[in-house]
Amino acid sequence: MIDCLERQPTSVRNARPAGVLALVLMLLMLAGCASAPRIDDTTRAAVAPRVLLDDVPFHGQRDYQCGPASLAMALQHDGVETDVDTLIPQVFTPGREGSVQPEMLATVRRHGRIPFVIEGRMDTLLTELDAGYPVVVMQNLSLPAWPVWHYAVAIGYDLEAREMILHSGMEAQRVESFRPFDATWARSDRWAFVALSPGELPATISPQAALQAIGDFEGVRGAEAALPAWEALSSRFPDHAMAHFALGNARHAAADLEGAIGAFREAVAADTSLAPAWLNLGLALESAERRAEALEALERAAALPGRWQERSREALERVRKE
Repeated sequence: MIDCLERQPTSVRNARPAGVLALVLMLLMLAGCASAPRIDDTTRAAVAPRVLLDDVPFHGQRDYQCGPASLAMALQHDGVETDVDTLIPQVFTPGREGSVQPEMLATVRRHGRIPFVIEGRMDTLLTELDAGYPVVVMQNLSLPAWPVWHYAVAIGYDLEAREMILHSGMEAQRVESFRPFDATWARSDRWAFVALSPGELPATISPQAALQAIGDFEGVRGAEAALPAWEALSSRFPDHAMAHFALGNARHAAADLEGAIGAFREAVAADTSLAPAWLNLGLALESAERRAEALEALERAAALPGRWQERSREALERVRKE
């Protein structure tokens, strides 16, 4: 039974109940016309043939509350002590009778976890499940022009049977064939996310997407809370300059001056044109009373054109006069 849906002729995406019988008939008709999702051979070879995350708790999705219920399942799986009733006022929008995506992500951050929006592909979804991460997915169970939005939690799959396994509506471990599942997921632009503790990264995340997700988390929870995530990101992508730069800033906020200097050095080694990294390296070296090294870094920063050049030149002149 599905009872957390929403019909809206607008572009706002939330979820609420609708007539189940008519909806199921419509869904079957639409799914019959959908093409089967393609799964890359490399994904088939890399993931287990069948996965079931049977430790993901289940909460029935009462009227209009599939958003809070889905969040409760994902957060509890990652060790957060919360429940559906606690989450309802944080994520549920009464005027829209549902939960919109920004509120879902913001609520995850407030509970100390990082929501990573994953790439909208079946290969990505299967890979994250194979890595042990339940995935909150958004579906449109109706026509694009008359959407019926619904959140569910993907907890497994069976490649041979071509089936997804979800906690959805009032049904735990609901089985849906790949074809109708992907058809309804595609109508939400295949929007999905995983909620992870700082220090954990999705199996499939790109450095730019991770930078955005961790940066948004840091904006809410602070640099020290985000520090393990920056450590993990720079370790996963050692050649990515901005990952080291963000790590340096977080270490500096945590009063780890030598650690910050090391991260800024890694940043400029990865990208010699990254002016703010040279600037911060120079300022950190100045704080460590390493004047000659500070001058060298600030000279590199001041020589690079762009928005940081004036500030770098001012810092360079100040250190020269000391």
